[in-house]
Amino acid sequence: MRSIINEKNLNNKKILLRLDLNVPLERDKITDTTRIDKILPTLNFLIREKAKIIILSHIGRPKGKIVKELSLKPICEELQNKLKKKVKLISENIKEIKSKNFFGDYNEDIFILENIRFYSEEEQNDNKFAKLLSNLGDIYVNDAFSCSHRAHASINEIPKFLPSFSGLQLDLEVNALNKITSEITRPITCIIGGSKISTKINVIKNLITKFDNIVIVGGMANNFIEFYGNCIGKSIKEKNCEKIVEEILTLSKKEKCKIIYPDDVIVSKDLNGSPQKKELGEILSNEMILDIGPKTIEKITNIIDNSKTILWNGPAGYFENPNFANGSIQIAKKIIENNKANKIFSVAGGGDTVSLLNNLNIVNNFNFVSTAGGAFLEYLEGKNLPGITALN
Repeated sequence: MRSIINEKNLNNKKILLRLDLNVPLERDKITDTTRIDKILPTLNFLIREKAKIIILSHIGRPKGKIVKELSLKPICEELQNKLKKKVKLISENIKEIKSKNFFGDYNEDIFILENIRFYSEEEQNDNKFAKLLSNLGDIYVNDAFSCSHRAHASINEIPKFLPSFSGLQLDLEVNALNKITSEITRPITCIIGGSKISTKINVIKNLITKFDNIVIVGGMANNFIEFYGNCIGKSIKEKNCEKIVEEILTLSKKEKCKIIYPDDVIVSKDLNGSPQKKELGEILSNEMILDIGPKTIEKITNIIDNSKTILWNGPAGYFENPNFANGSIQIAKKIIENNKANKIFSVAGGGDTVSLLNNLNIVNNFNFVSTAGGAFLEYLEGKNLPGITALN
């Protein structure tokens, strides 16, 4: 995989730049600019190199139809503000564009094509559509790691027609994930949460062979608590997962990887109720587990203290309610404390984890925070991502 940062002569070259600008919108207003902020280094690099830029991106799931509410216009305006440069939105149908020379027809150096998912050929990974797009540029750059698990035309097919490179953000993502899966500094710990164990079973199985500790928190921990004969009341859990839990425990013993799940919990009768600390054997049938308890927090923070590398994917509880955010906050504080003392290398990823860190305003206190969801998990599973394979 060649990085665009190492290319010397980009002056006046037309760069077809695939970005992930799929930011949350409410009535045409962007509510979180994290994904835009992360790709600014690549754009600023290309601007300094005097390249001409054509941005490809998507927002939402329009399913091959033009949906006015999913226009890239607000993103175009936000990029203009952040780059302090004119960015022109091309809303014409790509297939009907007569002149391919945007830069001669207009005075701008940065263009953004309207939502690439307005075209059904994008998600169909259509080769002819990719060739049509490739005609617009001299060089292709993928800086959309979070889309790179998709075999879509603008990710997977364009590299067949143009010299292709990775962008700066994609480099950072891959390097950070390689550090925790290939270039491992032990002891290495994964703290993994989320509501469904089945969606992360392959990640856990892949990491068991490489990690020293896997700490299970969040909704999926309830499957482990129940597996060991404890009542979990009306807590969230995934049905018919006994075999998955057994499989994880058997593999962990074989690979000498410790599986840690909560010793005590914080419960309530509903999501807005008052918190109550409980031992595992004390949970009533009308209660739900919403956070980890103080003994579990101490156990996890001790594990962090004895780790050199940390991967965190998934909060420890229902952090949206401050009553049940303490477990996640204490985990974050301990990682940051050790990070500042240069004791660990820390990577966090996944939508809920990023939301939590944004809420606490501590995103910059980790070595790396990935905004990618599916691509992040599939990379951890050991899968080949189409977007990365295409660049190779």
